[in-house]
Amino acid sequence: MAGLEYCHSKNICHRDLKPENLLLDHDYVLKIADFGFGSLVERPGTDGHLTTTLGTLQYMAPEQHQKKDYLGTQVDIFAAGVILFISRAQHPPFGKATAKDSFYKFIGGKKPDLFWKTMNKGKSADYFSEEFKDLVTKMIDLKERRISM
Repeated sequence: MAGLEYCHSKNICHRDLKPENLLLDHDYVLKIADFGFGSLVERPGTDGHLTTTLGTLQYMAPEQHQKKDYLGTQVDIFAAGVILFISRAQHPPFGKATAKDSFYKFIGGKKPDLFWKTMNKGKSADYFSEEFKDLVTKMIDLKERRISM
């Protein structure tokens, strides 16, 4: 998150965050790689919204799937939430962040308790801490409810 915050502070959004684009150096410091889809957060003469639909489907925010204007910083937060979930659960939280996805519809439909109940099957009751569930839910929520850096 510190690396992502640094990128955003330098007016750069990544737009294709995924585990394959995260590297560890010899001291196990995480490095963000592959800025091929990167963009300026704020470009002269614009309101900061981007329109190009690109990235890796599983990590793309709902507004990208809906082909709506989006903020690069917010889609980066979304992808980071997916990565955070995968790092704990060892599997993706959903296929695509759309209303048709059987798991994402709980997040987008304001029913995160059902999402977490489903994700917790076969695991101990405290496998996902309340703090973890709250943070991830706020990172992968619809853009209107998504947290920012």
